[in-house]
Amino acid sequence: MSSPSAWDTAQSDSFKFRRTYRKLVENTTINSTTFLSTDYLNHFNELVMMLDLVPDMPEMFEDAREWQPKTYVQHFEVSVFTHKDLAIAAYDHVLNEDREALEYTVDLMNRTVERAFNVVPGAIASGDADALRALCTAFSQKLQAMIDRCSGIINGVEGAAALALAAGDDVDLPGDVESDAEEKVVMDQSAIDALFD
Repeated sequence: MSSPSAWDTAQSDSFKFRRTYRKLVENTTINSTTFLSTDYLNHFNELVMMLDLVPDMPEMFEDAREWQPKTYVQHFEVSVFTHKDLAIAAYDHVLNEDREALEYTVDLMNRTVERAFNVVPGAIASGDADALRALCTAFSQKLQAMIDRCSGIINGVEGAAALALAAGDDVDLPGDVESDAEEKVVMDQSAIDALFD
C-alpha cells in the first residue's frame, strides 16, 4: 500500500484544522461555516453613517475623511472585539473562494470610498445642498449594497461568494456617480448664474 501523497496529507490537515476551528468559534459571533465575523463590517458601517450625516452637517466630512481602509486582519488587530485573536487565527482557514470574494468586494468598497473623498468636497464647496445630498446618498447606497454582499459571504449564504465575484463587473462604480453629480452641480450653478445676468 502506498503512503499518502503530500496533497492528501495537506487535505487531511486542513480538514482537521477546520473541524478544530468549528469547535473554537462556537458561541461566538464568528460564523462556524466560513470562520468570518460580521464585526469587520462595523468598519464600513461607521463610514456610511457619517456620509449620511454630511448633507445636513457638511463639517462631518472632515471626520469622515479620517477613515482609513483596513484589511480584515488589520481591523481585528486594533478591535475591542472579545474574540479578535480567534478571528485573526481563523482567517487563515477561510476557504479560498470566501476569502477572495470578501477581499475583492472590500477592494471595491475602498475604491468607492476613495472616489467619494475626491468628489464630495466639490459638492460641499458648490453650496448646492441638493447635489450634495444626492451625491452622499448615491455613495452610501453603493457602499451599503457592497456591505450587504460581504454580509452574505461572511454568513455563509449559499452562492454569495460566487455572486460577489461575478457581480464586480456590473457594480455601478462611482465614476458614474461622479459624472452625474458633477453634471448636476454644473447645471445648477449655471442656472443660478443665469439669474444674475
